[in-house]
Amino acid sequence: MTFIRMTFIRRFFLLWTGLVVFAGLYPFQAAAEYDYINISDPFLNKTPVAAPVFKNMAPETTAPALAVEAADLVQQSLEFTGYFQMIDRAAFLEEPSAKGITGQAINFDNWTDIGAELLITGGITATEDFLQIECRLFDTFSKDMLFGKRYKGRSDDLRKIVHRFCSEMVYRLTGKRGIFESDIAFVSTATGTKEIFTCAFDGQDVKQLTQAGSLALFPAWSPDGMAVAYTSYQNDRPEIFIRRLDQPRAEAKISYKGINITPVWVPGTDRMAATLSFEGDEEIYLLTHAGKIDKRLTKNWGIDVSPTFSPDGKKMAFVSKRFGSPQIFICVLETGSVRRLTYAGKYNTQPDWSPAGDWIAFSSMENGRADIFVIRPDGEGLKQLTIDSGSNESPSWSPDGSMIAFSSTRTGTSRIYVMTASGTDQRILVRADGAQTDPAWSPGFKKY
Repeated sequence: MTFIRMTFIRRFFLLWTGLVVFAGLYPFQAAAEYDYINISDPFLNKTPVAAPVFKNMAPETTAPALAVEAADLVQQSLEFTGYFQMIDRAAFLEEPSAKGITGQAINFDNWTDIGAELLITGGITATEDFLQIECRLFDTFSKDMLFGKRYKGRSDDLRKIVHRFCSEMVYRLTGKRGIFESDIAFVSTATGTKEIFTCAFDGQDVKQLTQAGSLALFPAWSPDGMAVAYTSYQNDRPEIFIRRLDQPRAEAKISYKGINITPVWVPGTDRMAATLSFEGDEEIYLLTHAGKIDKRLTKNWGIDVSPTFSPDGKKMAFVSKRFGSPQIFICVLETGSVRRLTYAGKYNTQPDWSPAGDWIAFSSMENGRADIFVIRPDGEGLKQLTIDSGSNESPSWSPDGSMIAFSSTRTGTSRIYVMTASGTDQRILVRADGAQTDPAWSPGFKKY
């Protein structure tokens, strides 16, 4: 369970750690004795945060609009998580942009009076080709600065810098890095055929990854977040390609007789599992980095597809029709033992194991409409997360386990949506031409 640190704070300094978009480090205070606010269920607890307009540190060079844009981006990014309640700036009793952004310049009573438990202040300096931003996070009740940093970058690095700060902030408060430096791959028909696209965690910066002009499906991220595997029909049959983000085209493929679909990497390794049918039946195989078969993981007459691994790579959940209708099973890789996980519902597919290993999300179809559920790996705790809102499929966990991306037809055409892990704050992520399906959230952080 993850918690936000809130009240009684005792000071101590942490060691310096470098950042790529980084220029300096302020001492900060961290909680040693405190009460807890549970953020595992953000529907019950959203922490009130104030994010005033940033202070223009060099009025002669920095456009005032940039200070507003930086603060707006902080507010939008934090609000996106579902953890925080961002306080309307119309309620503010003072403006650090005019008064000052350090603790000495802040009247903390003005912030506790409007209900803010956390306060973010920032300063910005920008020229035509240079950007510097100072950010500080304060606990308004203890009047302590939890941390502060100065970031430097290029003039177009605003989003990158703000997201790095937000990532650092969430890490200080929860012990997890959050989602701000992650990407989502998905399938889109924007070009007239199904191709793989990517976007930032918040749906921005949409890019087309594949351009083969043929059907592309089942995107899956490598453990380092630098490559996407997918199934493509560009040679008129389903083959698995691997596209590194730093390369202009796919550099490898898995092409056995029959089908080659639903690729997924084993966590922390360069090995991959996929469904192949070269022996006649659709079964899941473990493959080497070079795409050679290492081991057959399923052995049953029923169709076996859609592998997903526990975080330690020791167990695999998958879909099988061995008892008739598609259900989710779990295989212990060391012994090969298999047990059935899902019993409720007649058509359960598309499992995705959470990063913490405590939940498996999946899609369950009833009366022609699918919904997203989660279940414990031991079969307990079944929960339905989407209800009466179109057909909802392809759940994919965020790298910190706090959110789930999925596709939904609730507005007619299929779109990519996100929600918290408890099913709250469901909203559309990508607005683009065509239909969008099959989201896959990247496992780690962008490499700058």
